[in-house]
Amino acid sequence: MTDPILPPCHPCSLPEDKLLEQCLVRRTRHTGPGGQHRNKVETAIEIVHQPTGITSFAGEERSQETNRREAVFRLRLLLALKIRSVHSSEVYPSKLWQTRCRNQRISCNERHADFPTLIAEALDAVDAKDADVRRAAAALGCSTSQLVRFLARMPEALQRVNEARAEKGLHRLLP
Repeated sequence: MTDPILPPCHPCSLPEDKLLEQCLVRRTRHTGPGGQHRNKVETAIEIVHQPTGITSFAGEERSQETNRREAVFRLRLLLALKIRSVHSSEVYPSKLWQTRCRNQRISCNERHADFPTLIAEALDAVDAKDADVRRAAAALGCSTSQLVRFLARMPEALQRVNEARAEKGLHRLLP
């Protein structure tokens, strides 16, 4: 048996330096609480992923580095949500997915660095299986309920799946 041909890396799973090579990063001031420091120093960060035009922003903290990390994480989530990289109906769980899915249970906190990549993989699998969550879960090696619960951790992801299911005349999934 030959190894499956793996699709190219999803943009949300790129190492940070490679992802930022594709982005325009702007530093700006952001109004709001934080006093004079916030109004005088460019601590807010806006990141535009140039190939897709997807933009993320973070300006809640006084630290530029903290805001940059948060803006990168938000960009990864948006890329995971909006970019599909399905090339066929065949789904093979990645090594990352396999390490995070044991006994058909998916283990990853929504603030963990792996979360955007896993959400992208789950959405790609659902897309590849024509919004059939049961078939996607089977291909990924997890239970259907675990996959639905995992997607529900990012409400926008579950909403996307429900929109795809509605187009195909399938019932809505509840978290």
